[in-house]
Amino acid sequence: MTRDLTANDLVVAGIALATGLLAAFLLRTLLRWLAGHADRTRWSGDDVIVAALRTVAPWAAVSGGVAATAAALPLTGPVQHTVNQVLQVLLIFVVTVSAARVIAGLVRTVTASRSGVAGSATIFVNITRVLVLAIGFLVMLQTLGISIAPLLTALGVGGLAVALALQDTLANLFAGIHILASKTVQPGDYIRLSSGEEGYVEDINWRQTTVRDLSNNLVVIPNGQLAKSNMTNFMRPEQELTITVQVGVAYDSDLEQVERVTAEIVTEVMTEITGAVPEHEPAIRFHTFGDSRIGFTVILGVGEFSDQYRIKHEFIKRLHRRYREEGIRIPSPARTVALQQGAVVFPQQRTSPPRPPAGGAPQTVGESTADPCRDQAGHEIS
Repeated sequence: MTRDLTANDLVVAGIALATGLLAAFLLRTLLRWLAGHADRTRWSGDDVIVAALRTVAPWAAVSGGVAATAAALPLTGPVQHTVNQVLQVLLIFVVTVSAARVIAGLVRTVTASRSGVAGSATIFVNITRVLVLAIGFLVMLQTLGISIAPLLTALGVGGLAVALALQDTLANLFAGIHILASKTVQPGDYIRLSSGEEGYVEDINWRQTTVRDLSNNLVVIPNGQLAKSNMTNFMRPEQELTITVQVGVAYDSDLEQVERVTAEIVTEVMTEITGAVPEHEPAIRFHTFGDSRIGFTVILGVGEFSDQYRIKHEFIKRLHRRYREEGIRIPSPARTVALQQGAVVFPQQRTSPPRPPAGGAPQTVGESTADPCRDQAGHEIS
């Protein structure tokens, strides 16, 4: 049996509850001060941790105060047990949600800390958040006295049926995990697929990879298709790359002068244009005797894939202007075509033969019946 409620019980219970509330207020104030200091640090992980503690610590203090209040009051056994269970479930729920936030935030911080990463890899963030919430849910069920063994068995059988029904979805999921785990593609990389899609990888989630092309459009590629495609990653093993520009000069050009002038333009572009590699050494290689020019290749260094268009643009403009100042010709393609005029034979026009006179021999086409040595009267011409 329980004793009667006294004024002393109410005073003790009020002190316990007030202590819990005061502790919650002080902890929240302290954590707010810590959050201000965490904002000034380089590492963003401490911001995530402090933000999660600002949720957990006050609720834990309130729960402790309520538990102390319940212990101070003369409650019956079932009521005391129910109150303790409710407080435990509430505390487990708050801790689970906060832990999910902390772990997901830390994963997002790690994925975003790489140089050149444009977005977070949400596939790892979502997986870790779901796992933490599932574990917390099972712990709450166990706290309430519900056996989780049958639930795990049912989840196993049901998971097999779901796996068979969602083969394509699961294939994309595991393909995305494999892509990130193998570091073949990371958010921020510039890739080009054999099917023609190319652009910057914005994000890799549980089903698809989002790529932003140079036109600022988003291309959505299923992870399974990305894993099976032939792909070129222009950011690995290093971000800097070289590009080539084909040039040709006339046959009467001084190649030593051409090489010197071109090298000066390459050095100028490499040092003045944003995105170029200043330490890149000029590389000029003659390689072809063409139909109307001597061809050579100029090798330029760029810091990142999309910088090549701006660098090519400036290089061609400056090289053309400098060649014109130096008198170096870039000939247009020219061909000499010789036409031989032959005899043209027109077919002879044929007419039908005239009828032969009666009793005489037929005449041949083109023959004349008149004697060339006699006149029309039949007299001999001398």
